[in-house]
Amino acid sequence: MSRIRASIRLIGEVTGVGFRAWAARLATKMGLAGFARNEPDGSLYIVVEGEETSVHTFLMRCRSGPPFAKVERTEVTFEEPKEEGDGEFEVVYSDIELPR
Repeated sequence: MSRIRASIRLIGEVTGVGFRAWAARLATKMGLAGFARNEPDGSLYIVVEGEETSVHTFLMRCRSGPPFAKVERTEVTFEEPKEEGDGEFEVVYSDIELPR
């Protein structure tokens, strides 16, 4: 089994619809590591790493996303796996999203 890493940028109605939590549940279920964060331009940035077939399946599912999301465009870059972190998928919050 070969491992790959994908950097994914999703453009459309992808913030405020539970996409990061949905992606985290899906990635965890599939045994993938990485993170998801909202970008200042309104896009969603996801990095995911794991078994090649699982990464491609994850990417295919992200093109639809959760029920209220409307993905208009997907940009993907494949990279060599870095095998960093502890093998978990993290939802990254910006400072304005965190409680004070």
